[in-house]
Amino acid sequence: MKKKIVFMVINMNVGGTEKALLNMIAEMPKDQYDITILMLEKYGGFLKDIPDYVRIEYVKGFGQIKEIINNPPHFTVLDLLKKGCLMKAITILSIYVTTKITNDKSLFYNYLLKDASKLVGEYDVAVAYAGPMDLISFFVAKKIKAKQKIQWVHFDVTKIGFSNKFASKIYKEFDKVFVVSEEARKKLLRAVPTIKKKTEVFLNITSPTKIQSQSKKGKGFDDNFDGLRILTVGRLAAEKGQDLAIDVLNKLIKKGHNVRWYCIGDGSSRLKYEEKIKQNNLEGNFILLGSHTNPYPYMDQCDIYVQPSRYEGYCITLSEARCLSKAIVTTNVNGAKEQITSGKNGLITDISVAGIFKAVEELVKDEAMRVKFEDSLSKEIINYETEMKKFLSII
Repeated sequence: MKKKIVFMVINMNVGGTEKALLNMIAEMPKDQYDITILMLEKYGGFLKDIPDYVRIEYVKGFGQIKEIINNPPHFTVLDLLKKGCLMKAITILSIYVTTKITNDKSLFYNYLLKDASKLVGEYDVAVAYAGPMDLISFFVAKKIKAKQKIQWVHFDVTKIGFSNKFASKIYKEFDKVFVVSEEARKKLLRAVPTIKKKTEVFLNITSPTKIQSQSKKGKGFDDNFDGLRILTVGRLAAEKGQDLAIDVLNKLIKKGHNVRWYCIGDGSSRLKYEEKIKQNNLEGNFILLGSHTNPYPYMDQCDIYVQPSRYEGYCITLSEARCLSKAIVTTNVNGAKEQITSGKNGLITDISVAGIFKAVEELVKDEAMRVKFEDSLSKEIINYETEMKKFLSII
C-alpha cells in the first residue's frame, strides 16, 4: 500500500523553495507514495510543473484571512471600523495586543483558522514545507491528522521576523525538523535549543542531469552583446540583493569594462529597481528579464554567475550554477561555504557593494581564473542520494 504524504506550501510561485520541493518529489518513487501538495492559494508559475500524479488541495477560506495576515494590524482594525464591524475590530485588536505581550502567535492563528476545515483524511506524513510563514507550521500541527509530522526550515532565523517562543511551542508538535544548511541549523538551535535532538540538515535537492538537459531548450540571450554577460537569478526583493548588483555594475561600467548584467526573476522591488537603473543610466546594461520557469539556457550562456543575496537558507540557484560549471561569485550567506570553496571553484565575498565589485572585477579581468573555476566545477560530482535517504528512511 502506498504511503500518504502531504506537503504544505504557500503557493507554487517561481522560487527556490518551490523548485526544491518539485525536485524532491521527482526523486520519490511514485509507485510507493501517494503525494498531495496543499497550498494556501492557487497561484504560481510552477503550478504547471507539478506532476500529474500529485494531488493538489487548497485551504478553503484563505482569501478571507490573507489581508489580515499580510496587512499591519492597525490597517485591518481601521478597515473593519469603516465597515461597521465594531466587535470584530475589537476582537482582532485584543488578540493582537495579547500576541505582542506574550510573544506567542498561537492565539492569533487559532482565531484566524477557526472556520478553516481540517484536511480530510489521515496521512502517514505531513510536512510543513513552506518558507518563513508560521501559519503553515500551525496548520500542519493543528489541522492535519498524520502519524508523523516534519517541519522544514528554508531560511535564516536571524534575518526574518522569527518568534523563538512560538517556534519553541509549535515545533514540539513535529517529529523531525530539517534545516537546509549547517549554518542555518546552528542559528535555529541558538534560537530554539530544545529541538536539537530532532533537528538535521537537509540540503535542497537539484538535478544536474535535468538542469543540463533544460539548458539546451530555449534560446537564451538574443541581444548580440559582444562583452561579458553577468547573470543573477532570484526574486526581485531586498534580501536577494539586486540593488547591490546595480551599484556594482555602475562601478564596472565607469571603469570601462565591457559587461552587461541580466536578472531573471520578478517581485515586489521591480519598480524600485527600474527607477534605480534609470537614475544610473544603466537601461541598456542592467537588464531585467522577468520570470522564467526555465532560466537554464541563460545560466548556461552567461560568463559569470553572481549571487548578491543579503541572506539565504541554502541558495538553490547557486547549486544550479554549479551544475552548469559557471564562474561564480556569491556573498557569504548561509550555505555559501557548503557549496563554494573561495578561490578554488568560485569566490565568496562579504555582503557589500565594495566586496561584490572587487570579486566580480577580478573575474572580469582574469579569464584564466574563470576557466579554472569552470574546470573545477565540471569535475565535481553533485549527488543528493544521501539527502533523499534521510527523508525516505523517516517516512
